[in-house]
Amino acid sequence: MPGLISSNPSPIFIPGSQDPAQKVESLNGTNGYVKSASPSNHRTRPTIKAGPERIPFEDSSLDNPDLGPFLLKLARDTISSGESPNKALDYAIRASKSFERSPVQCLELAMSLHVVAAIYSSLGRFEEAVPVLERSIEVPNVETGLDHALAKFSGYMQLGDTYSIMGQLEQSISCYGSGLKIQVEALGESDPRVAETYRYLAEAHMQAMQFDEAENFCKKTLEIHREHSEPASLEEAADRRLMALICEAKGDYETALEHLVLASMVMIANGQDNEVATIDVSIGNIYLSLCRFDEAVFAYQKALTVFKSTRGENHPSVASIFVRLADLYYRTGKLRESKSYCENALRIYTKPLPGFTSEEIATGLTEISAIYEAVNEPEEGLRLLQKAIKLLEDKPAHRGTIAGLEAQMGVMFYMVGRYSEARNAFESAIAKLRASGEKKSAFFGIVLNQMGLACVQLYKINEATGLFEEAREILEQECGPCHLDTLGVYSNLAATYDAMGRVEDAIELLEYILKVREEKLGTANPDVDDEKKRLTQLLKEVGRARNRKGKSLENLFGSNIPRRKKGGTKGWSGFSFKP
Repeated sequence: MPGLISSNPSPIFIPGSQDPAQKVESLNGTNGYVKSASPSNHRTRPTIKAGPERIPFEDSSLDNPDLGPFLLKLARDTISSGESPNKALDYAIRASKSFERSPVQCLELAMSLHVVAAIYSSLGRFEEAVPVLERSIEVPNVETGLDHALAKFSGYMQLGDTYSIMGQLEQSISCYGSGLKIQVEALGESDPRVAETYRYLAEAHMQAMQFDEAENFCKKTLEIHREHSEPASLEEAADRRLMALICEAKGDYETALEHLVLASMVMIANGQDNEVATIDVSIGNIYLSLCRFDEAVFAYQKALTVFKSTRGENHPSVASIFVRLADLYYRTGKLRESKSYCENALRIYTKPLPGFTSEEIATGLTEISAIYEAVNEPEEGLRLLQKAIKLLEDKPAHRGTIAGLEAQMGVMFYMVGRYSEARNAFESAIAKLRASGEKKSAFFGIVLNQMGLACVQLYKINEATGLFEEAREILEQECGPCHLDTLGVYSNLAATYDAMGRVEDAIELLEYILKVREEKLGTANPDVDDEKKRLTQLLKEVGRARNRKGKSLENLFGSNIPRRKKGGTKGWSGFSFKP
């Protein structure tokens, strides 16, 4: 039987999912609105669940036209004074009810709804904030004037933030896009305020791992800042750092390095030593990706010196550089030095200073875990991952990150032969990814493939086939039918088809795989030879020769292929399953 192939043998991990927060800025009397913070920022939110304190107003008094502005002012003052958020919520809700009773729907109603939603979010009651924001978007009429357009824009952006906090990235990006459209119509495409929204969308697409879209928006941001800012401005430096992240994610390391060097020059000119050190870390990462190890060590050590002197020996930024040096020395075969740097980083993470966030510690533990996995100590890696998941808790904003960690745990469980636990970890990760709207990403397809591998080891062939088929559909869409990840899933699917007795379907898949690999790798490649041996054995079973024409994908995956059989499976063939 054809052997199963992991489409991604490297550790599975989703980069730390950022927690996009919201901040309520003071509202002016005409066109003020709640402004949302950048998706790349994160803050810890209180999760107070107590009911709001009631204030002594009769419902009939809400008809008083002066009561709405008075209650809205009370809500603002309560927020700014740091008093009970529940009291501020009650003021804001009653203010919005008063404005609702006005014969003319006004901007004050939209503003009061923005405040209500912001307080709900600060209390962790995001589901209640959504319908409030949807109502706030209905109130302004963009044809009335700029104030109404900006209020509607604010509603969309705040709603996008809320969806992002809930882990629903697709809805979040849709709201940001609607807000951008309104802002561009109101202000024009080259307004500096539009540049900030472009950057906002670039960060959101980056978070969703949609790198092409992120790059397009970041380019627009950079163009506007070049037009409206002084040469070598801090805004341009920030844009270039974001562009470097995007290029690095796409594997375009040389371009990323160019952007980082230019950003570093700007920061040096502006005397931003800590920012220069942060950029040096990023430069070190690029050199590491390019296998320019000596230059990477120099960049890391340079940043380490600055961080130790300005932030202290036990700061998380120091620990993060230790982790990077550990990875570098692992890659260069210096395992003793690598382990020493891991231990230095763990000493900082296990006794964090005040001000450490759980996200910083969890990210550090995850990175160290990957190194322990690489040096064949998966049990220690598992322990660190479990600790990281416990730190993050199961909050909506962390679902994507936790899903990545659970997928990584699944890989480690698989490595040590704990297949049932691997399947459970992958299943939990897949459920979180579906809930957060990432069910069409390439990463989701890879996790499905990995869960399928675990199911094969547990002899759950029908379940494995369904997972491989879903993974195939996603990877065809996201990566294309000739991508190595997609071909790996095809090979796994052929193996399960063979196990189910669907030999003809398995042969058709293998013929296509072999045709593509021969075209891309040449007939002498070991991978091609392995696929050829698998196909030859199956052809012997059915007593025919190889069809060298091959079939198109349209015919290969068309409606003529039958669904999975619900009956038993055939006996295992001589081919072994490979992770």
